[in-house]
Amino acid sequence: MTEPRDLALPTGYTTLLGELKDRVRAARTTALRTVNTQLIELYWSIGRTILERQDVEDWGSGVIGRLADDLRAEFPEMKGLSRRNLFYMRGFAAAWPDLIVQQPVAQLPWGHVTVLLDKVETPEQRSWYASAAVEYGWSRNVLMNMIMSKTLERTGAAPSNFVQQLVAPDSELAQQVAKDPYNFEFLGLSGEVAERDLENALTSRITETLRELGPGFSFVGRQVHFDVDGDDFYVDLLFFHIEQSRYVVIELKTGKFQPEYAGKLNFYVALVDDVLRRGHHNETIGILICGSKNDRSVRYSLGRSTSPMAVAAYTYDKLPPAEQQALPDEGHIVAALEWAEPDANTETPAGDA
Repeated sequence: MTEPRDLALPTGYTTLLGELKDRVRAARTTALRTVNTQLIELYWSIGRTILERQDVEDWGSGVIGRLADDLRAEFPEMKGLSRRNLFYMRGFAAAWPDLIVQQPVAQLPWGHVTVLLDKVETPEQRSWYASAAVEYGWSRNVLMNMIMSKTLERTGAAPSNFVQQLVAPDSELAQQVAKDPYNFEFLGLSGEVAERDLENALTSRITETLRELGPGFSFVGRQVHFDVDGDDFYVDLLFFHIEQSRYVVIELKTGKFQPEYAGKLNFYVALVDDVLRRGHHNETIGILICGSKNDRSVRYSLGRSTSPMAVAAYTYDKLPPAEQQALPDEGHIVAALEWAEPDANTETPAGDA
């Protein structure tokens, strides 16, 4: 029987209800993770068995197809037992020959695992993307985007003076903040743009901008004003890196790097460090993002700078219209995949949603 909504409730009821809701949510999350881990272990074990049988008995694709049919006949309610998925399981076992529950990949949904198998070539790269996906809770689409934009290859690639200006391991951590080049394709820009227009576009799409900068960044402001004894100065973009507990000054230049840009950024970093940094914060760093750069000129400039800084390029252009027209559209690609894999649509691999 449902109690009336106007029932007089005891003191502390609302607080208790909130705590119980949190417990239920936590238990449900734990249960889902446990089920997912068991499913991943099952798929890995099936893949491992297929690999072993192929080595001993020289199984062909026909046998694997028959195995898929028989498993689906026995477990019609269970998705993910298609011929295509069994080949994924085999690839999964080959890519991670010693799967243990503690490995990040064991905590990912199956759809994430298939993306790693399809799009990432080396074990080291798969391990990096799997770890990042678990740590930052990337969806399958975000994981795909990170792989296709070569996030691993760009992370920590910007020339800097962090080793000279920061002590280890602080210098290594700071280096991982700076990518090269930054990919601003999500802005939808093309051709030449003014620095203020680029700045406006980045701040208006701040969610995508933060994602491209990398995990840990929090937006503080744009054109942040500083008064130095009556002289006005404005920092293009100011961020705070939560994980590293430091301010990050970002200056934007749409043209080619010039040595004087480093001098200006050096000043801004010193200014933010002096005015905003607190005793429990790590040293402020600066990142100059420019249209293009000569790395040798950059290193000469950074070598004499007293503030920890990095210089990176950026890109935002999509393929030219002529090249886009030359590419097959989505319908042609899907049709080709369906023709090549007849049973691909008979079942949806678990975790694809």
